[in-house]
Amino acid sequence: MRICVYGAGAIGGHIAGRLARGGAEVSLVARGAHLAAIQANGLTVQAHDGTHHSRPKASADPRELGPQDAVIVTVKAPALPDVAAGIAPLLGEKTAVAFVMNGIPWWYFLGHEGPHRDMRLPAVDPGGALEKAVGLARTIGGVVYSASEVVSPGVVHSEHGNIRVILGEPDGRISDRAKAISAVLEAGGMPSPVTPEIRMELWAKLLGNLGNGPICVLTRRGVRDSFADPLLRDAARRSAQEGQAIAAALGVTLPDSHVERVAAANMAHKPSILQDLELGRPMEIESLFATPLHLARLTNTPTPQLDLLVAMVKQAARAAGLYPDIA
Repeated sequence: MRICVYGAGAIGGHIAGRLARGGAEVSLVARGAHLAAIQANGLTVQAHDGTHHSRPKASADPRELGPQDAVIVTVKAPALPDVAAGIAPLLGEKTAVAFVMNGIPWWYFLGHEGPHRDMRLPAVDPGGALEKAVGLARTIGGVVYSASEVVSPGVVHSEHGNIRVILGEPDGRISDRAKAISAVLEAGGMPSPVTPEIRMELWAKLLGNLGNGPICVLTRRGVRDSFADPLLRDAARRSAQEGQAIAAALGVTLPDSHVERVAAANMAHKPSILQDLELGRPMEIESLFATPLHLARLTNTPTPQLDLLVAMVKQAARAAGLYPDIA
């Protein structure tokens, strides 16, 4: 199976390594020093089950890779316009595109029953570029748990063993194409359930992003160090509860155990949005924070704590030159 990972950073690199280990013909779209190292020396994934080395074909130009059976998009949300502009050479007649990312995805309401059916989210798909370039028919939703970091060019480290990629069709089908991607990932040691409830899984992951992301950005510390303060651990719980309430207003019911899982987190890992701030990279504020708060306003869901924390995160990002100044 020919699979291209579009955006082979920390998460994408880990997934690519698992795909290669599972027997896929893997290619990568990457850039910079990470790309150069992979081209020269291959890709190394340091994980709970050992160190895995592979030599996928890698390029900054999708035209050098050609049509694929599947594409797995793992870029950060600010890079999605570049994906929309560059993905066409990877798409054959039946190529599926799995968006394995954090936050509210561009396709969330497309074809989805309810009062907001087919509502577009321009903050995460400016100008509808992804809808035009990829389309809902090709799209598979995805959620990843990996806690990964690029520790040096060409080398990805994953912190713990509770890894998985959850895949699901936006219309709830259990499709052969999702099962095919899942099978390769699982053969490579990455559990990959296929779910009929991908929106629920998106919100379950997003509760963690809402609970730890703003706090860790503001403390400039990882989850374990931040949550060593009981007041901050309780603040994470309240943020997750507000996220739970937004999901409920959209028809997604998450049990309280998801909130408590956020509050109980004890990873040394720094959330990716904090890594981006520290490295001066564009931050996923729109998909992780601003769009959920937009949905809160749409559904008249009170989110006083998240409103405050996200406002402060935006100020921190502005101070670093990573978020637009207020007009």
